[in-house]
Amino acid sequence: MERPALLIIDMQNDFVREGAPLRVAQAKSVIPKILEVLEAFRAKNLPVFHILRIHRSDGSDVEITRIEIFSRHPFAVAGSEGAREITELTPRPGEHVIGKVRMSAFIGTELGLMLQTLGVTELVVTGIQTPNCIRTTVFDAIAYNYPVILVDDATGAQSEDIHRANVLDMKNIGVRIMDTRTLIDTLG
Repeated sequence: MERPALLIIDMQNDFVREGAPLRVAQAKSVIPKILEVLEAFRAKNLPVFHILRIHRSDGSDVEITRIEIFSRHPFAVAGSEGAREITELTPRPGEHVIGKVRMSAFIGTELGLMLQTLGVTELVVTGIQTPNCIRTTVFDAIAYNYPVILVDDATGAQSEDIHRANVLDMKNIGVRIMDTRTLIDTLG
C-alpha cells in the first residue's frame, strides 16, 4: 500500500450503545477490531478519518427516509452525547473528524479534497452500518477511483446475513475484503 487512509464510520453513541435509538446490533462486536486497525494506523502515522453523522436539532437536514424516525427519536443531534464518537475511539490530535448528513462520507463533505491534499491512494474502511453508510461510502470511493479495502471483521450491520450479503456486493465491484489481521500484516 502506497498511502492508505483509515475511515472509521458512524461509531457514535446513538448507533453503538445499548438502548440507543438506532443501535446497530453488531456495533459492539466490531469495536475491538476497529481499535486494532486504528492502533496500526497510529503506529505508522497514517491518516485517520473519524466520520460522524451529525444533524441539526430541527431535523431539517435528515434524509427523507429517516424524517419519521427522527421526529420520534432524534439521533446524532449536533452537540448531543448521542452524536459523540464512542470514548474507545476518541480522536487524537492530528486525526481528522468529518461530519456528514448523508450516508456517504463523500456527499456534502470535504473528505475528497482532504484525501487528495494528503496524497491518499487507498482507503481502508471500518465501522457501521454495512448496507448503508459503509456501502455508500465504499461505492462513492470507487466512483472517485480510490481502491478500497473493507475490513470485514471491523464492520457490522443489524445481522450477519445482512452484513455478508453487502460484503459480497462490494467484493463483486472490486473491493478488497480483508480481516483485521491480514490488513495489519499488509500495512507492514
